[in-house]
Amino acid sequence: MKKTKSSLELAKDSPGELPRISIITPSLNQGRFIRGTIESVLSQNYPNLEYLVMDGGSSDNTLDVLSSYSGRVKWVSENDKGQTHAINKGLRMATGDIVAYLNADDLLLPGSLLKVARVFMDNPDALWATGKCRIIDDNDREIRGWLTAYKNFWLRTHSHSAFLVMDYISQPATFWRADALTRLGSLDESLHYVMDYDYFLRLYAESPPVFIPEYLAAFRLHVESKTTAKTSSRAGGMDKYLEEEDAVIQRNTRSWLLFLLYRIHRRLMVWVYSLLNMG
Repeated sequence: MKKTKSSLELAKDSPGELPRISIITPSLNQGRFIRGTIESVLSQNYPNLEYLVMDGGSSDNTLDVLSSYSGRVKWVSENDKGQTHAINKGLRMATGDIVAYLNADDLLLPGSLLKVARVFMDNPDALWATGKCRIIDDNDREIRGWLTAYKNFWLRTHSHSAFLVMDYISQPATFWRADALTRLGSLDESLHYVMDYDYFLRLYAESPPVFIPEYLAAFRLHVESKTTAKTSSRAGGMDKYLEEEDAVIQRNTRSWLLFLLYRIHRRLMVWVYSLLNMG
């Protein structure tokens, strides 16, 4: 019987056999974290990687950090129309067979890209794939393990109905084939909070994701995070988040029962998060 090469053996012996992966990082004034994000991508040592940072004109030390990676990271810094626009701009520039985006305060975990490549190579008809994702704080310490376990439980179900009730797929740990952009179009730039959820629902309408039962990424939760209860509520962002999510669910299902279950679940989660973020 012919022995199948591992992903690591492929990387060492025949890097040209591995699919090209493009990672896009949208950035704006995340100088505190962006070096860690970049290092988490480059340290993958994936031999067929394209990494693009789309900076929206940062005024902190972000550009100094990006300049230190010139030649290793493609980056531009210019005014844009927000995070979703920056992601779409990067996706249009990308040349990879597989694409994903990683926010400027999140991390890829070691070996993730080889695992992702192997899954797409072993599943040539797969449109997208997703794995598990940790939640970390400012100092890279894992937090909210209960929420991670909850999402992991639903990840194993591969249920489209459950996905309409709750967004159990973690954006930093999700990858899709570049040709999906031709079939489904870009991310919706009218959305500023749930553009990933909307796009993943569009992908799910085509086919369910391949589930990778390993941790691929870490999502950072901190006081300046876009969707934390502390900062979002002060800026009216939480209301906008819920408004966008309601609209996305409504345009993806006509089931009043699923929408009702979604509303109940969402209100429960908002209450839980508000308790966790008190003080």
